[in-house]
Amino acid sequence: MSDVHDELRRLGTATVYEAAGRKGLVDLGFEQVIAGSRAAGPARTVRCGQGDNLMVHAAMERVEPGDVLVLTMPEPEPVALVGDLLATQAQRRGAAALLVDASVRDVEELRELGLPVWARWIRVRGAEKAAVGTIDEPVELGGAEIHPGDTVVLDADGVVVVRRERLEEVLAAARERAEREVSKRAKLSAGSLSYDLDGLRRLVEGE
Repeated sequence: MSDVHDELRRLGTATVYEAAGRKGLVDLGFEQVIAGSRAAGPARTVRCGQGDNLMVHAAMERVEPGDVLVLTMPEPEPVALVGDLLATQAQRRGAAALLVDASVRDVEELRELGLPVWARWIRVRGAEKAAVGTIDEPVELGGAEIHPGDTVVLDADGVVVVRRERLEEVLAAARERAEREVSKRAKLSAGSLSYDLDGLRRLVEGE
């Protein structure tokens, strides 16, 4: 399965999103803490208490190599659910990435650590450690429902989720799309126009 996730990571969010029939978009803006980073892996979902990161600490013992930790709260707010100490634990456990629908802090240390992190905000305000939430339960994020084990793909363009039962189907469609784009890119580089290749001229000019 790691080979599948590696391939989806290389293919990228735009290709995967289009191949999935434009489904699975996490329609939010995230700070990509490490420029140029890409990741893909099965979701390890965490629903924290409001303004609280107790469950992030609890989730660390469940992290499996390759997991994407998806950290949420009932209502998103700029409270730091993760800093460098939690990120160090996640990296040591083999996490592929962190997706945080809240803030992170210790950004310089996070960049030095090298674990890919996407966060809604970068803010210094710290979280409480008192509220019991859930781990490995479905969460909603930016209009996308994420179930434990669904594949999360992350890069500079954003975040896309592929449901577990659609993984092979979407991967096959993404491969085909990427191959078509190689051919199309060569034609465009040679001087052709997408206006003609995609049949758009007739829409504008009626030909």
